[in-house]
Amino acid sequence: MNVLTRDRAHPVQLLLNGQPRRATTEPRQLLSDFLRHELGLTGTHVGCEHGVCGACTVRVDGVAQRACLLLAMQIDGCAVQTIEGLAAETGGGSGSDSDTLGDLQAAFKRHHALQCGFCSAGILMSAADWLQRVPQPTEAQVREMLSGHLCRCTGYTPIVAAILDVAQARAAAHAAKAGHV
Repeated sequence: MNVLTRDRAHPVQLLLNGQPRRATTEPRQLLSDFLRHELGLTGTHVGCEHGVCGACTVRVDGVAQRACLLLAMQIDGCAVQTIEGLAAETGGGSGSDSDTLGDLQAAFKRHHALQCGFCSAGILMSAADWLQRVPQPTEAQVREMLSGHLCRCTGYTPIVAAILDVAQARAAAHAAKAGHV
């Protein structure tokens, strides 16, 4: 039995953005701090530290989670995806912007859904998770999903447009693929 003690770091193994990683953490270290300070991934932002603003959203085993509400110890053995790994999942590669950005990221750029960018990573991570479960949302559904995020710059309209644009493009691509099978 592995006993946790507060006065020493403990090992954590995870699959981080598709790559196996191992690091140590204090038992009370938040996942958001662990990602930023121990693993060097600064795309996960810390806003309210109460799970309200959504800026720290990551995916743990495929489900959107607030990294400021999880302890790093809780992700031992899990797959964690941060904004740094989003492009690889959603069609990004290397080369021009359209190759290096995932479809959600490219849509946010196209629709000017990025202002200061502080909330963007969390919104993108939530949208990526949500669009897998709700592939053809209405505007009202997108706005409801976004109610768990605070953005002080955009007024949400361009964010909604970007998410709807991606949903429509994915549906069209799926229909085209189904028609050619």
